Amino acid sequence: MTTKAIKLLAICAAALSLSACAAVKPYQRELLAKPIMTFGPDPYEDVLDLHMLEAREASSGGYGSAGGGCGCN
Repeated sequence: MTTKAIKLLAICAAALSLSACAAVKPYQRELLAKPIMTFGPDPYEDVLDLHMLEAREASSGGYGSAGGGCGCN
């Protein structure tokens, strides 16, 4: 490769890597953290499933971790 092609490739790589950077202000985080922004098909159904799991296990919190509602891990 020529020096010109290497420089062009380096400039393109730098432009692509810097284009994804964005500063998020604290008041914008609320909008980004909404359940509708998740990758799941229906985030509100996930909330309902979690609620039913908490009622069945008689505990809350620890969603996604090992262990049951009895307190043993």
